[in-house]
Amino acid sequence: MNRQHSHEPTERAEQHESFGESRWPMASAVLAAMVLTLLLPDDLRMAPRWVLPVVEGVLLLALIAGDQGRIDRRSTFLRAVAITLVGALALSAVWSTVRLVDDLVHGGPETGSASSLLQAGSTVWVGTILAFALLYYELDSGGAAARAHRMPPTPALAFPQQINPELGAAGWRPRFIDYLYLGLTNATAFSPTDVMPLAPWAKAVMSVQALISLLILGLVVARAVNVLA
Repeated sequence: MNRQHSHEPTERAEQHESFGESRWPMASAVLAAMVLTLLLPDDLRMAPRWVLPVVEGVLLLALIAGDQGRIDRRSTFLRAVAITLVGALALSAVWSTVRLVDDLVHGGPETGSASSLLQAGSTVWVGTILAFALLYYELDSGGAAARAHRMPPTPALAFPQQINPELGAAGWRPRFIDYLYLGLTNATAFSPTDVMPLAPWAKAVMSVQALISLLILGLVVARAVNVLA
């Protein structure tokens, strides 16, 4: 009897450890978004070239220092830092989209050349995918740290493994790659594919991303074709 109880804490610890996600996929996406910000034309950036990457880099370092290795530490401070980071990325992506659309309508420095326009448009588009993927990742079910401890019975975003539990492994949790896939498919299909938004905020955010992607792809491609013609 005692021997059986002695193994239970270890089993729980091993099970809990398996739910904690590595920080590096999320950190790599933030770093990629920072690089894309540096590559944007000056008039499409919300701030001078180095301001946002430096701020985002400091926030990312704070997250890594506060919860090293796997993400499983629930902290009000770390949660606030993560929300601030993804909020800054999303705001920057929306700002760049608005500026790009304004340049397309009124004429901007990058709209006279098809190659420059496609480069600027693709940079903004990929940046929005990363920003919204990180936004879904951080807002769904209380964030990665909360998901490592407990999944809610009614998630904001329903993945196929949650709708049909027999499709996933026992104790399945969505990880960053799942949210990145959601951001990509929503940006290309302009609607949900296999992940269903259930919460009002999820429907609103996915709608905003779909509209942004539609504006970028539609206007950029149309203007580039017009320039080439």
